[in-house]
Amino acid sequence: MSELRKLVLKYIGNVERAFETMQILLDNSVLISKEKVEEIVDYAMRYLKDSKYYFDRNRFEVALASVVYCEGLLDALKLLGLVKFEWLTEK
Repeated sequence: MSELRKLVLKYIGNVERAFETMQILLDNSVLISKEKVEEIVDYAMRYLKDSKYYFDRNRFEVALASVVYCEGLLDALKLLGLVKFEWLTEK
């Protein structure tokens, strides 16, 4: 298995775990609607779907770019305190 293929699979697994464990958090100090958070989560899910699509077609560079973009959106939401989830940890 190519290194790029392995890397893409790792990112896909990590993002899937994040979605499985995600909780959307809202705090009165944050001026953003739940609908806006859900819209950003939907964008992230679409990037994951794109990544899997390109992965299945052996376009690993595009698959990697898509899943990394998804991860970035999730990280941003988490850093803003708008969602809670767990990343996979290395064993």
